[in-house]
Parts: sequence; structure tokens; C-alpha cells
Amino acid sequence: MPTDGATAIGMDRVSRHYTMGASVVRAVDDVSFTVRQGEFLALLGSSGSGKSTLLNLIAGLDRPTSGAVIVQSRNLAEMTSLELARYRRQTVGMVFQSFNLLPRMTLEENVELPMRLAEVSRPERADRVREALERVHLEKRLTHRPGELSGGEQQRAALARALVNRPQILLADEPTGNLDSSTSDEILHLLREINQSLGVTMVMVTHERRLAEQFADRIAVMSDGKLSSDGAKA
Repeated sequence: MPTDGATAIGMDRVSRHYTMGASVVRAVDDVSFTVRQGEFLALLGSSGSGKSTLLNLIAGLDRPTSGAVIVQSRNLAEMTSLELARYRRQTVGMVFQSFNLLPRMTLEENVELPMRLAEVSRPERADRVREALERVHLEKRLTHRPGELSGGEQQRAALARALVNRPQILLADEPTGNLDSSTSDEILHLLREINQSLGVTMVMVTHERRLAEQFADRIAVMSDGKLSSDGAKA
């Protein structure tokens, strides 16, 4: 459950519209909600409902057409590109459906990469790589390359990489989309454990209601770019 009543993420009448020829696609349309610090929110919805676009707005990977995305009392829509890059390095971690591991790098090198970009000192990088891999139970696979790992192990490695810069917010976009049901449960147990033990605020996009109901504190449902429901799980 959330650690306190503080707001980690606030969306205030956020829209993201795209122009395609003569038509306007309302990917996100006038959405408002808050996520409390330490909360695990699941965003449910069918393909094309706008949930991944919403996640990209929270991640600072996209800018809203209108409205405010407030994270830690700062409006992402007003940040410069440099400030957004720093925000992505220091405040948020992201996990995707595709693992996005670099095939020629070892597991250790893949997990270390975000810290190299953030200019973390070399001695500290080694300690934090081990810490992150221990948290996802892959500390014995440091020298393996992604092709030598199962799908579940690759997603756990991607999770370690997302955690290594110690983000306060973790965003997961269909993190179980390429996994079978038992491995999906394993990944979600891990996400829930991280959420509870570290107090990391978590927003997960999924189309699997079963996982949302089992692991999240709260479920919000997207439909045609709008928030059709936003409340505690049934």
C-alpha cells in the first residue's frame, strides 16, 4: 500500500493529440488523476486506448498537447529537453514489453549502462550493479549475454537495469507481454516486492486484468483516450 498521502504523480487535464493528414487522433483526451507516493497503479485498457501514450507522458518521453504532468511538484511540460533527460536518468526507471538488452554486452555491462550515462563513479557502479542483480536474483549470471538467458531472466535483467539508478518511480509498459503465465506471475511478484520493500511508486500498463487485480493497489481503465474508471480494485 502507499507509504503516505503525498502525491507522486499528478495529471491535470492532460491531452495528447496527433494530426494525421486531415484528422486528429486524440490518443489521450483530457485525463486527470493522481498517484500517491508508494502506490502501485495498474493502467488497464485495450490496444489503442491511450495507456502507453499516458505512460510516455509520465516518463517525459513525450510532451502533452495541453494540460500539466506534475511529478515531485514540477511540471514536465515546462521542462527543457536537458531537464527532461536528467529527470529520466534520476527520477524514473522504465521496463518495456521488449527487453531492450544489448546483445553483445554481458548482463553486468547492460545493467551498468544507465549509470555510465549518469556519470556515476566506476567503484560505485560495480556495487550498484551487484545490488540490483541480487534484488532480481541474477547475481550469478553477471558474465552471461542476453541470448544465454530465458525470457523471464531477460526481463529480470531489464528490471535490474531500470532500478540501478535508484528511481523513485518505476514505469512498466506491458512487462509480461512476451512471457508465459507462470513467468508473468514471477515478474509481478518481483515488481510488488520492489514496490513494497523500497517504497517505489509504480505505474504498470497491462491488458491483463488478472494481474492487475492480483498485484496492484488500484486499477485505472483507459478507453478511447479517456479515463473510464479510476478506483480501488474490485
